[in-house]
Amino acid sequence: MTETLNLSRRELLCRAAALSAAQSASLTAAGLGATSLARAETAGPVSVSPLRILCTAPGGTVPDIVARRYAEQLSARFPAGVFVDNRAGAAGRIAVAALKQAAPDGNTWLLAQGAVATVYPHLYNKLAYDPVADLRPVSMASEALLGLAVGPVVADSVVTLQQLVDWLRSNPAQANYGSPGVGTLPHLMVAMLANEARLDLTHVPYAAGPAALVDLMSGRLSVVALPEGLLRPLHAAGKLRVLATSGAARSSFLPSVASVVEQGYPKLVMREWFAFFMPAGATALALDAASQTIRQAAQQPPLRTAFGEAGMLAVTSSPAELAERIGAEQPFWRGVLSATGIRAE
Repeated sequence: MTETLNLSRRELLCRAAALSAAQSASLTAAGLGATSLARAETAGPVSVSPLRILCTAPGGTVPDIVARRYAEQLSARFPAGVFVDNRAGAAGRIAVAALKQAAPDGNTWLLAQGAVATVYPHLYNKLAYDPVADLRPVSMASEALLGLAVGPVVADSVVTLQQLVDWLRSNPAQANYGSPGVGTLPHLMVAMLANEARLDLTHVPYAAGPAALVDLMSGRLSVVALPEGLLRPLHAAGKLRVLATSGAARSSFLPSVASVVEQGYPKLVMREWFAFFMPAGATALALDAASQTIRQAAQQPPLRTAFGEAGMLAVTSSPAELAERIGAEQPFWRGVLSATGIRAE
C-alpha cells in the first residue's frame, strides 16, 4: 500500500512539475520554423517582444496546463518567445499583483480562474485589487466541469450523492473534504452540497489540486471536488470514485457518471472556467488584437486535442463578452457565499 501511494505522489507531483519545467524551457527557447511562419502569416502582425503569461497556479495544475497549451500555439505570433510565469498562491492574488505592476504594452497577460473576478471580490474583506479597474478582460480560454470524488476511506457501497450524504452523516469523524483553496469553485461545490443536505463538514484547503488527491487516495481525506480532467485517469484506474459531475447533463468525458441534476442537486450545476486578462491601461486595440490571436490559437487541432485529453473545452470570447459574463456571475456567487457563510481574510 505504501509503495502504491508513493507512486501516486510521484505521478501527481514530481512528474507534473518536471513536465511543466521542460515545457517552459522549450517554449522560452522556441523560434519560428516553417509551420510557425505559416501560422504567423495568418495571425496578424508579429510582436517583436516576448509574451509573458502570468499563471495563478503551480506547474501540473489545470490553469498551468491551459496556459502552456496556449503558449505553444502563440509562439508563431511572438517569435521572441512565449513563457509561462507561475505566480501561485494567495488564491491568485500574487499573480494579479504581478499583472498590476506590468506595463500595459500588450506583452503581459494573466491566465486566471474566473473566480478571481467573480467570487473573490465577495469573499475577501480586503482585496488588493479591483476586478473592474485592475483587470482588463481579453478572452475566455477554457471551460471544464467539476467532478466530486471519494477515496478508499468511503465505503465501496457509496456510489451516489445521496448515499455519500448518508455516509457522511453516519461517519462524522470522516466528514471532511479537500479543495484547491478557500473560495475556489471546488470548495464552493461541496460547501453548497453541505448547505443543501444540512451536513457539518470540515474543509481542508490545499495549495493545489494534486496535493489534495494524494491525501484522498491515502485515506486522509474522504471527499474532493476538482476539474474532472484531473479525476478521470484516477477514476479509470480505480484509485478513486467519481460520484457526480457538475453539469446539467452527463459529461462527454465521463459518460458513465451521473450529473448533479440527475441526482437531485440542480443548484450544484457549475463550470470552472479560465480566461485571459491584461493590466489596466491596455488599449481597446491591444485587447481586441489579443482576443483574435487567442481565438486563432484555440482553433488549432493540437490545442483542442490536448484540452480534450485533459477533460476541457477550448472556449474563447471577445473582451466585451467576457466582461458581460463576469458581471452576470458576480451576483450569483455573492448569494452563494452569503448562503454558505464562507468568508476569507
